[in-house]
Amino acid sequence: QLQPVESGGGLVQAGGSLRLSCTASGNSFDTNGMEWYRQAPGKQRALVARISRDGATTYADSVKGRFTISRDTPKNTLYLQMSSLKPEDTGVYYCKVLYRAYTNLGDHWGQGTQVTVSS
Repeated sequence: QLQPVESGGGLVQAGGSLRLSCTASGNSFDTNGMEWYRQAPGKQRALVARISRDGATTYADSVKGRFTISRDTPKNTLYLQMSSLKPEDTGVYYCKVLYRAYTNLGDHWGQGTQVTVSS
């Protein structure tokens, strides 16, 4: 079973903070990039942030300066620190783990965790 396990979602008021976690299966040496996506109600799933194996990060314009993606490589765990949350940040957040090519394991999605930001 290679599905990552997510946690940390919940209900928060606008302006508040939450931290999401995602733990990948297997050996961290086999893990390549890790990503967070968000699916807002009635919308398609969209990339929020990405971190490469060497720590390079990219963010969607809508979250720049408010969200921080990080990873703990020995623990094979991905984080998303979300601050200054807005109602439009509401949605189901999914992590995606990309394994290195030589493993032939492909990419795997977490089950999703709900984040609701009230105004």
